[in-house]
Amino acid sequence: MSGPYPIRGSVLLPEAELMWRFSRSSGPGGQHVNTSDSQVELRFDLAGTESLPPVWKERALERLAGRLVDGVVSVRASEHRSQWRNREAAAVRLASLLAEATAPPPKPRRPTRIPRGINERRLREKKRRGETKQGRSGRDWG
Repeated sequence: MSGPYPIRGSVLLPEAELMWRFSRSSGPGGQHVNTSDSQVELRFDLAGTESLPPVWKERALERLAGRLVDGVVSVRASEHRSQWRNREAAAVRLASLLAEATAPPPKPRRPTRIPRGINERRLREKKRRGETKQGRSGRDWG
């Protein structure tokens, strides 16, 4: 997977706006881990991008405000031993993060009333249950 990464619909993340950084991954892996830069950090300048529609950009800046550092969002991947697979994982993770952040807000819930029959049935059941429990008390035992 290389080139522009799809976010949602026809909107793509251009490869030119992605900044990649590679470093040594931590954890087990034997001698291989000491010699290869397999951890990937992918950075995307969300505040300065022109590839997102303005409405999406505002929405993403607002929703990802806690993750941004100077308008830049970063994603890290180090779960695979191969740098190439970590690159793919980071790109997919960034694309899904942006897709979620740019999604339109959910429709507001339309309040509905509980039907009277359901409410009455619930109250009858509560009364019957209370009477059952009242009958279990040991007050009348002598």
